[in-house]
Amino acid sequence: MESSQDRSLPASERKLQKARSDGQAARSRDLSHLAILGSGAATMLVFAHPLSDQLLHALEQQLVFDAATVQSPGSMLIRLQSMVAVGMLVSAVFAGLTGAAALLSAVGAGGWLFSFTPIAPQFNRLNPISGAANLFSKQQMANVAKMVLMTGILSAVAWKHLGSSIDQVALLVLQPSPAALKHVASWLTSGLGMLLLVVFLAALIDVPLQAFFFKDRLKMSHEEVKQEHKESEGNPEIKGKLRQRQREIADRASITAVPKADFVVMNPTHYAVALRYDDQSMSAPQVISRGTDLVALKIREIAKSHGVPVLESPLLARALYAHAELDQPIPAALYTAVAQVLAYVYRLKAAMHGQGRMPEAQPDPYVPPELDPLYRAPHQGKQP
Repeated sequence: MESSQDRSLPASERKLQKARSDGQAARSRDLSHLAILGSGAATMLVFAHPLSDQLLHALEQQLVFDAATVQSPGSMLIRLQSMVAVGMLVSAVFAGLTGAAALLSAVGAGGWLFSFTPIAPQFNRLNPISGAANLFSKQQMANVAKMVLMTGILSAVAWKHLGSSIDQVALLVLQPSPAALKHVASWLTSGLGMLLLVVFLAALIDVPLQAFFFKDRLKMSHEEVKQEHKESEGNPEIKGKLRQRQREIADRASITAVPKADFVVMNPTHYAVALRYDDQSMSAPQVISRGTDLVALKIREIAKSHGVPVLESPLLARALYAHAELDQPIPAALYTAVAQVLAYVYRLKAAMHGQGRMPEAQPDPYVPPELDPLYRAPHQGKQP
């Protein structure tokens, strides 16, 4: 097993994607704390005055007693129910706002993740040895140091705020209640603002710090990089999809070369291959454009609009598409077949220019069966 010292290479994109699919991302607790405290404080500041007025009005109604109330004590339960309903509604709104703030902060720090992997039972977490090792990891030690520092700073700020104003707060008992409450609210607001400022500064440091620790935890060794590269490159399915994608891109890009072709050979709807031959610069005919399905129809459409002959030869079209590369000489096994079609095209063009008579029927060139991608060799039974 490789030690952490061997992991010096940054995590690959594949490993990062796997980590995200497993529900792992860089999360900052300080940012979540700031979001919860900040949204809670903002909510209290915005709604404190109307809520206090509503509470005073409700208490006035609750504390009114008359003869009817005394004779029917059950009416007090009805009053209590209305108070509880208002309290539950206010609590739900407060919880919803702070919860939404916490969720947005988590998404902002590490992006949106949806995975059941983190809550799935993992019995390897019960290993005391690995658990003890995690307690003394770089990230845990940094978190502990950060918590100690934060506690010290918050305590110092709170002590400073209390020490500078405790005498004034003690004298508030001599003032009228409305003025005293207003002064207390202002005092609490300023103190909370100072504490939130400290948490905000801590979050500014913690967000990039947690991102660093997350990437550091996912670092890979040279052996892991080699193994991942081997798995991705050696996987036949991945390689096949990659080649197919590359071929599709090349096929689409080659459409622009169709007007330069000498002729296009088609399997009526599924395959189209455009060929060109220049005896001065080419040793053999070359495929300059090819495609299947919609791309094949587009090739035929462009060829007809530019006067390029379009011929139907299903076997030859399939063989050229399967075995010939773009802008490369065609396979030697198809020289004869392509030469027959090319000779027919030359005679056809000469006749259209009044330089000869029209050729006879289009030739049906011979294509070796093994070059047809749809060919299936007959099953050979065992000899007796």
